[in-house]
Parts: sequence; C-alpha cells; structure tokens
Amino acid sequence: MTFAPRKGRTHLAAVSLAGLSLAALSLAALALTAAPARAQAPLKIGVLSDFSSVYSDIGGQGNLEATKLAVEEFGGTMFGKPIEVISADPQNKADIAASIARKWYENEGVDMIIDMPTSATALAGMEMSKQFEKLMIVTDAASSDITGKSCSPYTVHWTYDTYGNAHTVGSAIVKNGGTSWFFITADYLFGHSIERDTGDVVRAAGGTVVGSARHPLNNQDFSSFLLQAQASKAKIIGMANGGGDTINTIKQAAEFGIVAGGQNLAGIVMFISDIHSLGLKLAQGLIITEAYYWDLNDRTRAFGKKFFDKMKRMPTMNQAATYSATLHYLNAVKAAGIRDTKPVLAKMRETPVRDAFTDNGVLREDGRMVHSMFLFEVKKPEESKGPWDYYKVLAEVPGDQAFRPLKDGNCPYVKN
Repeated sequence: MTFAPRKGRTHLAAVSLAGLSLAALSLAALALTAAPARAQAPLKIGVLSDFSSVYSDIGGQGNLEATKLAVEEFGGTMFGKPIEVISADPQNKADIAASIARKWYENEGVDMIIDMPTSATALAGMEMSKQFEKLMIVTDAASSDITGKSCSPYTVHWTYDTYGNAHTVGSAIVKNGGTSWFFITADYLFGHSIERDTGDVVRAAGGTVVGSARHPLNNQDFSSFLLQAQASKAKIIGMANGGGDTINTIKQAAEFGIVAGGQNLAGIVMFISDIHSLGLKLAQGLIITEAYYWDLNDRTRAFGKKFFDKMKRMPTMNQAATYSATLHYLNAVKAAGIRDTKPVLAKMRETPVRDAFTDNGVLREDGRMVHSMFLFEVKKPEESKGPWDYYKVLAEVPGDQAFRPLKDGNCPYVKN
C-alpha cells in the first residue's frame, strides 16, 4: 500500500523550508557584517578596580596607571588603531561587578577585563567572562578557588593566591615555632580562603588552630576580635584579611600590647603599601610574602622608577602584576594576529613570562600563572637606607613549590 502526500502539507513544508533558508541567510549576513566591524574596532581593555575603599592602595589608580604603562611600552596601537583603556569601580560588590562586566563585554566591545579587587567580584565577573567567552585576568583577588573548583577556561590568575601565600609565609612561621594559631578573618570568600589554606598548612605541620573571629570588610574597630585573640593564648594571631583591614588590625594590636604580651602577628597577605602606611617602627620584624619587590634587580628597579614617576610611590606586587599581565596579553594578541580569546590564550600559555614582575612565569591550563614567591622580613628603622627600602629577602620559593599542584585544584576544565 502506498500513501500519496497531501498537497497542503507539501505546501506548508515548502514554505517552512523557504522561511528557514531566509532566516539562515539573514543570520549569515549579520555574522559577515559583525565580524569585520569587530575586527576594525579598537582593542579595548577594562580595568575593574577598587578606586575608593579598603583595597585602593594595593590596586586602584595604581593598577590603571600600570595598565597604561604596559600599553605605552607596547607601542599604543593594535590592528592599526589606538588601544583603549577604560575603568570602573564595582564598590567591592559582586552584583555591581557582574553588571559592569556584562555591559563591557556585551555592549562596549571590551576584549579583556583586568584587576577584580575581591574574590567575590572576581567570581561574579568570571561568570560573565564565561558567558561571553572573553578574557578576564585577575591581578588583585586572591582566593585559590579562582583556579580551583570555580575555575574558568577564560580566566587567568596572575599575582598570588591564598594557597601560595599560606604555603610560603605560613609554613615558615610554623617551622620557627609558631605552632598555635588564632585567626582574625575578613568575613567573605577571600578571608575564608586564607583561614582555610593557612589552617591546612598549620595542621599539616603538626600545629593547631585554636579559634577564629570574623569581621566585616572595611572594618574600623578590631577591639573585640583582638580581645578574643588575646584570650586564646595562641602563639600566632593570623590576619586573614588585607589592605586597610590588616593595617587597622596591626595598629590596634599595638595599642592592646599584643606583641609585648608574647603573641606574634602573621600577615598572610600584605603589601609594601601596608608597610608604608604602618611605618617601620610598627611593622619591623614582620615576615611576609610577595611576588614582587621594586629593589630586587635592575628590571624591578626600572619598572619601579617608571611607576614612581607617575604615582609618587612604589608599586605593590598587584600593580606590577597588572603591568606584566597587560603586556603579556598585548604581545599574545599581536602574535596570534587576532583578538579572539582562545587563540590569544593559547599564545599566552606557550610564551614564558619574562618581565619586571617575574623572570620565570608560566601560565598553566587551570589559569594559574606560576612564578616564584619571595619571603621577606620587614627591616628595622635603622636598617633602612631611605624611603621604600623596607624588605630583607629571606628566601625565593620556586613557583612549583609555592602554588598548588595542578592535579590538586579540582578545576573541572583540566584534563586528567
């Protein structure tokens, strides 16, 4: 038995197919016109930073100037057009960071966003980066989750992270007898990550964590938290915070006689700007870790001088890293001959990082840029030869020892 097709259905199918063809042709035409427009647009970089709050000294305007210095050093143009740099302040709020990142990626032609002042803003921005398949380079935020369980194929983590700092400075303090710890912790992802990662180091070395107290971001009064730490009798009070919060913790600890009473402070995440704000009299003897110091070698001094000429202060490691990451990105775009994220990232990974920030950097599959970290001791006032001469180098820790092994990060995009 055979069935003859009904004429009505044949007619409808033909109309449907014709409509589909017209739609497909329209989409193809749009793609053809959009591609040249994107190719002809200027390369655009967005600096999303804290310009007004607790982390403005370690990033902020210094990160914006560092980005501009990298663009200037590169030559200022890409694809025959001036490179554009724009900036915004997410007010350290994840929802505002996500909104700005969406607007920049979707409507304003931003090719790469750099900085991200907190871990929460970084994770929110990373979702937009994934959605639009555009690059994000994190140079300020510190949570090791950025290249761990929350990693993204379009995000690079350049400067430092909570795992690296914990394993550099935390392990050094435990080896020197700091076996019992109490944490004063910023109550959001960054602080939680420091407490978790440093606590793991302490316990693995045979030490104990006797307690913790959590404070809001950009806190002014640390008295109640310091009293809890003092009452704990812990040998080490670990400051699982950063920027202005760390500075206020140290200043108020001095008022409470914490160190005079036999306990010691551990700054897990500290910067040269913090030491400058505290002064050597108060900061002397602190053991800290950083990835960059302006007075390490000729290249660090040369960049330090260029930055100082602009900002009248020496760069933090985050500001040096922002310069480094921007320059590496621009060279990768040039080498790829195209702005598209995947080929640019491939070039960034295959090219070693050799600049004023590091001379041994390698970008891994999980987005972690692996490089040496340094263990510093803050000088006594009489040891300093002048302004910004603050550190004595205790050790250089190779990147493969400082940062978490690739296999242990649980990044879902890493092939086993």
